[in-house]
Amino acid sequence: MTRVLIVDDSALMRRLLGDLFAAAGDFEVATARDGLEALARLRDFDPEVITLDVHMPQMDGLSCLDQIMVERPRPVVMVSSLTEAGAEVTLEAMTLGAVDFIQKPDGAISLKMDRLGPELLDKVRGAARARLRRSHRLVERLRRQAQGWDTPAVEAARRPPVLEEADPLDDPRPAGKPGDPPGLVLVGCSTGGPPALDALLDGLPADFPWPVVVAQHMPATFTGALARRLDRLCPLTVREVTRPVPLAPGHVYIGKGDADVILSRRSSGLVVMPTPSKEEYRWHPSVDRLVDSALDHVDARRLVGVLMTGMGYDGAAAMTRLRARRGRTIAEAEETAVVWGMPGELVKAGGADVVAPLDKIAFHLRDLVGP
Repeated sequence: MTRVLIVDDSALMRRLLGDLFAAAGDFEVATARDGLEALARLRDFDPEVITLDVHMPQMDGLSCLDQIMVERPRPVVMVSSLTEAGAEVTLEAMTLGAVDFIQKPDGAISLKMDRLGPELLDKVRGAARARLRRSHRLVERLRRQAQGWDTPAVEAARRPPVLEEADPLDDPRPAGKPGDPPGLVLVGCSTGGPPALDALLDGLPADFPWPVVVAQHMPATFTGALARRLDRLCPLTVREVTRPVPLAPGHVYIGKGDADVILSRRSSGLVVMPTPSKEEYRWHPSVDRLVDSALDHVDARRLVGVLMTGMGYDGAAAMTRLRARRGRTIAEAEETAVVWGMPGELVKAGGADVVAPLDKIAFHLRDLVGP
């Protein structure tokens, strides 16, 4: 049985979610009406997963999450409204340590639970298996434990990671067609993806010579906010893909949510563009569909695929095909992935050239791509 704590100021939501988890048969359920009550339940109920509403009296969801991740870290799934403001708050929650989020139903809530329920159960079960990064907010936790005094562990947590050398690229890159970039980086991620993208892109310089195209599983309302946030935080230019655009070095292209993102060819060269999702692809934007579209138009030796944290297997099959055609692939290591589903499937399929912790993936990319 998985102990789940439902935190919501709505008595109706607490009852509906409680009934949902109870009917599933593999959860032990407790509830809290606000952030203060939730912090108290951490001690007496000791939940393994928390679903956390954003807007609550006494203590809101972000303030509660902040204290949870500093004092008693555990997987948290945010229950968020699908609005632009809700997207910004949810992305902030992911930065603070939440592992996933789900849309909070509006209107006739009880009528929408049949659709919401299976997705929420999947996300909470996945969160129960999530690996929280031990280094996340470690300094704050240690300082609190030491009552403000620096300790050797605090000093160690401040030190930057030591990067290992990557194998140099042994195949010369074939020339592309006129108007094409020298090569492309294709990135796929899902659960835990926004903070992972932040870490990856922060390690790439503004003059990184290859465009980067990202398929992050997310609703359409969230991907624009994600692109704007990453654009503020990382050296590269980050844009959401809302129409066909030519690819340019130093740019990152975030696939629009609830659709797919693909590569296509125009008379002027390669473009990245949104396209309606297809039923044969389970997750969207689809990593498999992105990589396969790139293989249709670009020599595999001019492609590098990166598969990071996420539930499921999206991207593993296509990136295995990419490697079989002499492209390069990087899988996030289990030790840093919030959920080692997608990268783990790539490793199991024999499709990963490099398996690297999150803080070293940018180093490997810089080494593979070169100046």
